[in-house]
Amino acid sequence: MTEFEKMITGLPFNSLETELRLLREKARLACAKYNAHPSKGNLKHITRLFNAFGSVAIEPGFQCDYGGQITVGDNFYANFNCVMLDSAAISIGNDVMLGPSVHIYTVDHPRDAKARREGGCSAKPVSIGDGVWIGGGAKILPGVTIADNAIIGANAVVTKDIHAGARFY
Repeated sequence: MTEFEKMITGLPFNSLETELRLLREKARLACAKYNAHPSKGNLKHITRLFNAFGSVAIEPGFQCDYGGQITVGDNFYANFNCVMLDSAAISIGNDVMLGPSVHIYTVDHPRDAKARREGGCSAKPVSIGDGVWIGGGAKILPGVTIADNAIIGANAVVTKDIHAGARFY
C-alpha cells in the first residue's frame, strides 16, 4: 500500500514520501496561480483540485495540502487566508461562511519527536454541516464534526464535535 493510499484510508502515513510531496507541490502551485490573480476565471485553479464543489466564492490567500479530499456545497464563502489541510476528507455543506484566516486541519503528528522527524502523520476527517458560520481566526482540529446551523466564534479552537444550532465562542 502506498503512503497516499494509507493517508486517504485513515492509516498512519509518511508525509515525507515523494508522491505526497509532489501532490502538495501541485496544490501549492494551483493556489499560487489563483492567489496571484484572483478572479472568477482563475478560481478553476483551486476548484479543479477539489473532490466536488457547488457554487463557491474564495478570497485570495487560500491554501490546501492536496485539494483532492475537499468537498464543498453550494453558496460557500471563504474569506481571506483560509487554510484547509486535507490529508483526510473535509466535507462542507451548503450555505457555509468562513471568516478570514479560518484553518481546518485533518492532519496530526505523533507525540514522539523521533516519529515526527521521520515524517509520521495520521489524519481524521472534518465535517461541517449546512448553514454553519465560522468566525475569523477559528481553528477546526482533526476529527471534528460541526452540525447544521452552528456558529463558531472568532479565534475559537474547536477540538470536539459541535451539535446543531450550537454557539461555540
